[in-house]
Amino acid sequence: MALIISKDVDLKALEGQEVGVSDWFLIDQERINRFAAATDDYQWIHLDVERAKKELPTGTTIAHGYLLTSLLPVLSEKTLIFEGARAINYGLNKVRFKQMVPAGSRVRLRSRLKSARKRVGAMQIILDNTLEIEGQIKPACIAETIVLYFL
Repeated sequence: MALIISKDVDLKALEGQEVGVSDWFLIDQERINRFAAATDDYQWIHLDVERAKKELPTGTTIAHGYLLTSLLPVLSEKTLIFEGARAINYGLNKVRFKQMVPAGSRVRLRSRLKSARKRVGAMQIILDNTLEIEGQIKPACIAETIVLYFL
């Protein structure tokens, strides 16, 4: 469920409201392995399936926290769509990893518009994001993101 924004929409009126929820997204072991290779983060909790079965409370390997944050842009594209605009990631104000994401889990992004303000040639949007894990109450991650939309 995405909110489609045009130049005529009053974003200030939407502050504090949920603006979208992405589809579920699979975090499988292959994705975790590729992320480890891309970042040189080969910690066993992400890659050693046999050891994880014995030593982790999840009984399986878990996703890297930064793998989860790296998915925020692609999942955000499914929650807030600006017609005729180009989006640029401007940064993160706050990120917290609240729960481990076991390999084979599905996650989705739920976004709430915290603030919107005009900047020269752009709209600056701050979103409060919650990365949910399917079947879990506690989220995997919460993150406040800043995006510039050039109209």
